[in-house]
Amino acid sequence: MAVTAKNISRNEFFLGHKACAGCGASLAVRIALKTLGERAVATLPAGCMSAVGFNFPQLAFANNAIISTFAGTASMMTGIAAGLRRRGEKDVAVVGFAGDGGTADIGIQALSGAIDRNDDILYICYDNEAYMNTGIQKSSLTPFGAATTTTPAGRNIRGNPGKKKNMFAIVAAHGIPYAATASVGYILDYARKVEKAARIRGTKYIHVLAPCPTGWGYDVADTVEIAREAVDCGLWPLQEFEAGEFRLNRKPGNIAGVKDYLKRQGRFRHLTDADMERIAKPEGDR
Repeated sequence: MAVTAKNISRNEFFLGHKACAGCGASLAVRIALKTLGERAVATLPAGCMSAVGFNFPQLAFANNAIISTFAGTASMMTGIAAGLRRRGEKDVAVVGFAGDGGTADIGIQALSGAIDRNDDILYICYDNEAYMNTGIQKSSLTPFGAATTTTPAGRNIRGNPGKKKNMFAIVAAHGIPYAATASVGYILDYARKVEKAARIRGTKYIHVLAPCPTGWGYDVADTVEIAREAVDCGLWPLQEFEAGEFRLNRKPGNIAGVKDYLKRQGRFRHLTDADMERIAKPEGDR
């Protein structure tokens, strides 16, 4: 049965956490666990969600959850899945929640190995496009032009000079059974992809855009709207990769809205019209 607003679980498995107001990552974790249910076993490396979810004695997880090493999210998930098999446990989802730095930088080797072994795990990257937990430093998933504490906007450098790594394409290039992109701006699309991934055997990967009001510089009430705009203006396409084929789930509805999306965020305030036009161009034309 497809997840809808009416039939999604009313139980909460991630509650009482200490995340910032308007945190997109906490919404991504909450919805995934509501979709997977109480028998999910969660693994989280150092990062925003482990920092706000494991504050003794107020553990924010109602199901089994453990902190992994920063680089070892996927390898620890492999061990958990093996242990559950040895115990004869069935219908248990082994899910990992790692940020952009813990996925695309520090954890990419372990993730690549897990995909190569085709371990039966679900890896979810909540992407807030910088190392937010340690002070808003650039990661390899920070987009071009974004100001961070390690790529400040000044006279000589206007934010991040590089471009965002395409983790979705990298994962798909491994021949993974299932991969998808999602956004907390389209919650049901995300929940349905989590539900679908849970039914597929082997390694699954979901990359969910999770805006951060603290690092992005917008009002805390606008997280869902900002996440939706990223999809609608074409900067964050909703896609799936399955059985060797790519599929676009939603056509952008407002390509002309790229500048409006950028101007709403303090991290892009310094960009010139030429910078924003470069960002708005299709990938191959930049």
